[in-house]
Amino acid sequence: MDFRTDFKPLTVDPDKIYEHSFATILEEYGQHDFTEDEWKIIRRIIHASADFDLGRSVIIHPDAIEAGIRAIRSGKAVIADVQMIESGTGHKRFQKHGGDVYCYISDEDVSKAAKEAGATRAIMSMQKAAHLHEGGIYAIGNAPTALLELIRLIKEGVVKPDLIIGMPVGFVSAAESKEELAKITEVPFITNLGRKGGSTVTVAALNAISLLADQA
Repeated sequence: MDFRTDFKPLTVDPDKIYEHSFATILEEYGQHDFTEDEWKIIRRIIHASADFDLGRSVIIHPDAIEAGIRAIRSGKAVIADVQMIESGTGHKRFQKHGGDVYCYISDEDVSKAAKEAGATRAIMSMQKAAHLHEGGIYAIGNAPTALLELIRLIKEGVVKPDLIIGMPVGFVSAAESKEELAKITEVPFITNLGRKGGSTVTVAALNAISLLADQA
């Protein structure tokens, strides 16, 4: 294929692009102590962000991968804080096991409750999800207030997720919310340290786990 540019891509084959990208990530990352499955998550996060520092800041709870796989295979719901995560996730891999991905942040009742309470829609969407779903995977990549509210609901015994993937990005409460997540003992989690994160890397981690769940 000729793009009529001076630069010629190494390949336009999507599978070979992935292979070359993952090989480059491994070479540039260097030695690591991750398990094979943990590395599959880390490399997808780096692939999605091109950020090795972000990849090195990831914390994976020892039970996180097994808990995520079990939840997906049991048909548990995946709850996203924003629609970008809902849109970027491979729904079919969850639907084949009886689950799906849900996001409530734009629901009318959530918006109304947020306005009445003077709180963010992200907070109210977590409250709604907690009352609609038993367990499940919570994927939070944008809103630190959603993660902090989820932690509060866990500590008060309102909800007990199977897994939290919490990687919100930003300058207000993002780093702090992830520090709080890393302290909890009730629920397995995947998170990272610092301000970096976002919906893209949260989706990358979620998709990596769904691919592992699909391997059975």
